[in-house]
Amino acid sequence: MPHVIVKLWPGKSEQQKRAMTKQIVEAVTATLGYGEESVSVALQEISSQDWKDQVYDADIAASPNALYKKPGYSM
Repeated sequence: MPHVIVKLWPGKSEQQKRAMTKQIVEAVTATLGYGEESVSVALQEISSQDWKDQVYDADIAASPNALYKKPGYSM
């Protein structure tokens, strides 16, 4: 714990995916105080055709109070 799931469009290289995963793990361990061995990260590639149904409607619109960063807004 914690387990982070990143949903993204296909097409990113393995190098990009590994670099992002490394940064996520570093951020989680530095911010939350967990050891690296406690963090897992999964990447799920979702096609642009399926994005609205599988991600926007299911994860974003259905749970707006769970979002800490909303699409279209800066931090």
